[in-house]
Amino acid sequence: MNASSATHNEDFFVRFRGVRGTVACPGSDYARYGGNTSCLEVRCAGHLFILDAGTGLRALGAELDAAGPVDTDILLTHTHIDHIVGMPFFAPLFEPGNRLRIHAGHLWDSDVRLRDVFLRLIEAPIFPVPLEAVGAEIVFEEFRAGESLELQEGVAVRTAPLNHPNGATGYRIESGGRSICYVTDTEHIEGKIDTNILGLIEGADIFIYDATYTAAEYPAFRGWGHSTWEAGAELAERGCVGRYVIFHHAPEHTDDDMDRIAGQAQGIFASTTVAREGLVLRP
Repeated sequence: MNASSATHNEDFFVRFRGVRGTVACPGSDYARYGGNTSCLEVRCAGHLFILDAGTGLRALGAELDAAGPVDTDILLTHTHIDHIVGMPFFAPLFEPGNRLRIHAGHLWDSDVRLRDVFLRLIEAPIFPVPLEAVGAEIVFEEFRAGESLELQEGVAVRTAPLNHPNGATGYRIESGGRSICYVTDTEHIEGKIDTNILGLIEGADIFIYDATYTAAEYPAFRGWGHSTWEAGAELAERGCVGRYVIFHHAPEHTDDDMDRIAGQAQGIFASTTVAREGLVLRP
């Protein structure tokens, strides 16, 4: 590896801030993998991207607040509560001088606007802090899932629609020939490959996937909008990805369950990692 490659690798990474799906899970049974809901910190070409705003966003916000002014793009897969519930507790939201650009691609054809979702979340009677306390500059950007986004110099962001109730969006962040794909809250098509996802992830260095259920569990939850680690492994194989990351763990899956899933999945796709809070991966 030459010096420029080493520098690039250090500058492009994903840190998992919340890996759980549906609802936050405190307690000793979730100590190793973590109980916070979906939130990823991605640093790329000098920029900060935040993927989803679940309960994992709170601790990230505290760190960012302590470090100084915040300028970030927040990419939401969708606005179900477990993916946005951390937003009212995101400290940079309340600091003047911070700049937050919040993006979503699942509401384009609906009658609901992203700004309205945000306002409902932080207003009474749901949240006690008044809107006037929000000091950051906030811009809401909506797009149609499947479009490519130009957000920051040196970074390409591709998107794809996902199979989830009320819609969801998958993301591919690319820089310097390396890529991280975030594909969560999607239900696989039984007996078929989802071509939207396959087109998004082909050749990706890191592929993060909604593996809420096992194949044995899935029939009881058909139609709920989530997938299995087995379906993710097949996509990883077909897409020739470098690393497959199991994500959006079911609240019923304890640390011991996740250990078993990790062993089984690595037997199918050797370059498999089970996401846990604090894990850092570089493409």
